[in-house]
Amino acid sequence: MALSVLKPSLLQNKFLKIAPHVIDTLLLLSGITLVFQGNWLNGEFGWIISKLILLLGYVAFGVMAMRFSGIKRWIAFTAAISCFIAIFITAITKNGFI
Repeated sequence: MALSVLKPSLLQNKFLKIAPHVIDTLLLLSGITLVFQGNWLNGEFGWIISKLILLLGYVAFGVMAMRFSGIKRWIAFTAAISCFIAIFITAITKNGFI
């Protein structure tokens, strides 16, 4: 986000275009794999599912923040950061919304 405001020309770097997608894909795949390998769908592990849903929201809002401009960009950025904070809180407290 900061690069898009301060130095937009750096965003044309191929590595900076590909890295966020690779990181997000690895996060999603590892989370989904852990849920199924750990048999966490049944039991009191709703917080794990909550984290995965929040992670999907984080990725979606992050994509919106990169593609939009103006006030829509800042709203999407704020929503992505809110999802990130909620993921952090859910991980610490182990209290999910499911």
